[in-house]
Amino acid sequence: MDFSLTEEQRLILKTVKEICNKEFSPKAQEVGRSSCFPWENVKRLATYDLMGVPIPEEYGGLGKDFLTWVLIGEELSFSCTTTGAIFGANMLCIYPIYMFGNEQQKRKYLVPLARGECLGAFALTEPDAGSDAAGIRTTATRDGMEYVLNGTKAFITNGGEADIYVVIVKTRLERGARGMSAFIVEKGTPGFTFGKSEDKMAYPGLANRELVFSDCRVSHDNILLQEGRGFRVAMETLDLGRIGMGAGAVGLARRAAEEAVKYSKQRVQFGSPISSFQAIQFYLADMATEIEAARLLVLKAANMRDKGEEFSGIAAMAKLYASEVAMRVVNKATQIHGGYGYIKDYPVERYFREAKLFEIVEGTSEIQRNVIANYVLKTVQ
Repeated sequence: MDFSLTEEQRLILKTVKEICNKEFSPKAQEVGRSSCFPWENVKRLATYDLMGVPIPEEYGGLGKDFLTWVLIGEELSFSCTTTGAIFGANMLCIYPIYMFGNEQQKRKYLVPLARGECLGAFALTEPDAGSDAAGIRTTATRDGMEYVLNGTKAFITNGGEADIYVVIVKTRLERGARGMSAFIVEKGTPGFTFGKSEDKMAYPGLANRELVFSDCRVSHDNILLQEGRGFRVAMETLDLGRIGMGAGAVGLARRAAEEAVKYSKQRVQFGSPISSFQAIQFYLADMATEIEAARLLVLKAANMRDKGEEFSGIAAMAKLYASEVAMRVVNKATQIHGGYGYIKDYPVERYFREAKLFEIVEGTSEIQRNVIANYVLKTVQ
């Protein structure tokens, strides 16, 4: 499998790295501590046409592949994890409109999203429905040419800041997964408000809000695919999201490992840099090996998506492995820093808290193992 980049891809990544090094990395620690949404970073990405990387140019995108999108996401998370998370969450709104929207929906919603003129979010999770996606209780009741939405979504990334939302609801509660439907809902629609922004372990500037629907009327024209096909929309969106989460985890792990290497060369104990000690060298070797393996798995998943192959199982593997690698790497990086790794003046303390998110969102590690097991049982005869 060849992941060699084209000259155009190299130029795009060179530009991304320059932006990250000059603008995002220097203030990443500040962004990681602040409760302010980093709109300046998001607008900068839009200036460079990076918000709709894999979307065709006719719909406002850059017209590149998902492999390029993944590589950009990894670089963003390497420089500023909050910005990387916003970038990934935005695609979870773009992707289902691109995949399942009709021409009218694409022109109205996909084009401004891909151009970065507005921000998007994807809403599936509810207070009582996380891993059990089919257990959602937010409803949409048909009333003429409109649907009336009622219910609450929870932990929605970009919630409150985004302008356009893809919302998964139940149009027929009694039918379980077969009764789910997907709607495009605009911020400002009467009956659509926002609840509290969660006070999280990390990412204080990353909006994760409740979405509250109270007799919110949405046009029939805003339903994606068709009524009763929302489960498919949700699952395919999550498959792509898992590749994005894997890329973000790799980016964070790379940054933590780099900080650990630098510190190990500077920290002197017993008259020598601790990088000369075999125990530390073994840590660094394990970190580098696992990061490389996780990265290749993520790239494979993206490559399969680009080729139109079934990628659900590999995406789950990429997300599972990369997220757990990130947790192991930041744990070792913190240990290498010793007491200073526990101090907020050093970024590895933040990385430690941030890494945990990757094992939870877009499906917990336990759910990923369920998906992978089902994939194995289907493919092995």
